[in-house]
Amino acid sequence: MPKNSKVTQREHSSEHVTESVADLLALEEPVDYKQSVLNVAGEAGGKQKAVEEELDAEDRPAWNSKLQYILAQIGFSVGLGNIWRFPYLCQKNGGGAYLVPYLVLLIIIGIPLFFLELAVGQRIRRGSIGVWHYICPRLGGIGFSSCIVCLFVGLYYNVIIGWSIFYFFKSFQYPLPWSECPVIRNGSVAVVEAECEKSSATTYFWYREALDISDSISESGGLNWKMTLCLLVAWSIVGMAVVKGIQSSGKVMYFSSLFPYVVLACFLVRGLLLRGAVDGILHMFTPKLDKMLDPQVWREAATQVFFALGLGFGGVIAFSSYNKQDNNCHFDAALVSFINFFTSVLATLVVFAVLGFKANIMNEKCVVENAEKILGYLNTNVLSRDLIPPHVNFSHLTTKDYMEMYNVIMTVKEDQFSALGLDPCLLEDELDKSVQGTGLAFIAFTEAMTHFPASPFWSVMFFLMLINLGLGSMIGTMAGITTPIIDTFKVPKEMFTVGCCVFAFLVGLLFVQRSGNYFVTMFDDYSATLPLTLIVILENIAVAWIYGTKKFMQELTEMLGFRPYRFYFYMWKFVSPLCMAVLTTASIIQLGVTPPGYSAWIKEEAAERYLYFPNWAMALLITLIVVATLPIPVVFVLRHFHLLSDGSNTLSVSYKKGRMMKDISNLEENDETRFILSKVPSEAPSPMPTHRSYLGPGSTSPLETSSNPNGRYGSGYLLASTPESEL
Repeated sequence: MPKNSKVTQREHSSEHVTESVADLLALEEPVDYKQSVLNVAGEAGGKQKAVEEELDAEDRPAWNSKLQYILAQIGFSVGLGNIWRFPYLCQKNGGGAYLVPYLVLLIIIGIPLFFLELAVGQRIRRGSIGVWHYICPRLGGIGFSSCIVCLFVGLYYNVIIGWSIFYFFKSFQYPLPWSECPVIRNGSVAVVEAECEKSSATTYFWYREALDISDSISESGGLNWKMTLCLLVAWSIVGMAVVKGIQSSGKVMYFSSLFPYVVLACFLVRGLLLRGAVDGILHMFTPKLDKMLDPQVWREAATQVFFALGLGFGGVIAFSSYNKQDNNCHFDAALVSFINFFTSVLATLVVFAVLGFKANIMNEKCVVENAEKILGYLNTNVLSRDLIPPHVNFSHLTTKDYMEMYNVIMTVKEDQFSALGLDPCLLEDELDKSVQGTGLAFIAFTEAMTHFPASPFWSVMFFLMLINLGLGSMIGTMAGITTPIIDTFKVPKEMFTVGCCVFAFLVGLLFVQRSGNYFVTMFDDYSATLPLTLIVILENIAVAWIYGTKKFMQELTEMLGFRPYRFYFYMWKFVSPLCMAVLTTASIIQLGVTPPGYSAWIKEEAAERYLYFPNWAMALLITLIVVATLPIPVVFVLRHFHLLSDGSNTLSVSYKKGRMMKDISNLEENDETRFILSKVPSEAPSPMPTHRSYLGPGSTSPLETSSNPNGRYGSGYLLASTPESEL
């Protein structure tokens, strides 16, 4: 053989060498397959790229340990929604009755689809763009849509971390700044701030001191410099955590994922020792069975399952892609799902224990205020003292005594009772006051903590917990953006990550205007929900119906070493797609029946008022939804009409000394042995005649050229099995 031939170069060098099929087959001597590598890849634009991708997969960063990976998945899935959205939904949707639809949907939708995302990410070892392009090129737009949804969520999610940072630093003082209403002094006269007096100290601090909120979304009011600075700090923290990929974020997860559980455990113990905690917990677990039949409850439960597990965002796939291919992802799916649900229930116990304490405080305050009204009516002879039971002592008035007086007065003074302005002061009414989302964390919970002994300590711990919960979720969200882009376009990791953080900070200035909280509502409640549901549906369809559930189950068996339960087959094939289709339809109907809106804080009234989004805001909302879903039909059309190549229409053969690489992108769609999990093709003979054989020492296995008009690309090379073909 000539000394300058490519094969000779390969024998004397470990460097990667690529040569054409014609060059290879023209050689007179057989190639020693034990010392060579054969890679079938795209010739023109895809030849070198395919080889590089295979090498990248081998050199791909990996988690330092299984614990680090599990903590990363937990940190991504367990977020701020577990602390405030899940308890709010329980409170709103029937207490313990809400757990029934949530558990049912977690089992039939959440765990199967979470398992599916873990499996495809782990075996294909690519981000969301690469995974869905590999499984079904025409649905490759799913990955791009996932990146866009991650961007939308990351923009406002980090703003919430910024709010937590603001409260965290404000907590280092006693008394807490939101424990009392500010006093305005005009000379010798001191007057309580009217807006605070009409609402409460914590409500005033949230809306006026923290957000300095405008009366509507149409009133920008300019930037809130305090929140702008906090947002800059938040993005700086996130940037430092993810700039090196999993090498940096993996170490952060040890603290950000575990610390919240320490805080929750401390709060649970402290909460159970508070007076009235049992009332709150019993109220939470007392089921309102009629709510279980409400379709709205099931729709909200399904949405919470999606957001809780991070389905469709791409973060689950990204984290899983850094795993070893023999990792038991089935166990991971069950473990993370259980921990996620356990965390939600634990957080709900803590919240309702604390809110039960707060409800008792507010109920006693109500009794005192109304008792003073009754004393005033008695002193002015509006009410007769005969109406007061003889055992009632106004200096030590209990809730039971007040209710007895209240019922007597209401019965005797039935005609004039409404004019007296007395409140029933029922504990259940206080517990039924549902505060949604940020209001639960920054108003209700902060108010309860002002009554704790050593309240600054508990406040510091609480907001540090929120910062860590948000950071864990943001690391996963950023991975859902950076991993697929870096895998696909080979951009420099550090530069691209820093650029993403800078870009997101600049766009995020929209959310730190005085009207920024209303844009957070728009993005959180509307812009991501519908695209995310569509993404999850298409992921399910791509694997279960286009690729094939039986084939996928077989590949999972080979990867895991055992066959997953038959349960997953029916969930992926029938139940999950049907449930998600119903969910999508219900979401669209809901948007049509109830126009999107937001709760605006009206300064003059010192109260919230529900307003509908103006036309320009509706146009923005529709644009966000369209932008998030547009890549899916665009990529489908481009690839259907061959306007966008998938890089698999031509072939080359590449060598790397010492091991064999496999590329099966050219197998036909109807080849039952084509696996997304890189399983070698079957040993069935090619339906077309053999053109040329490639013989290794002591082997008669041919490299056959086939042409099938029904195949995806019309032609391809089938590599028959060799002793090293099962790598």
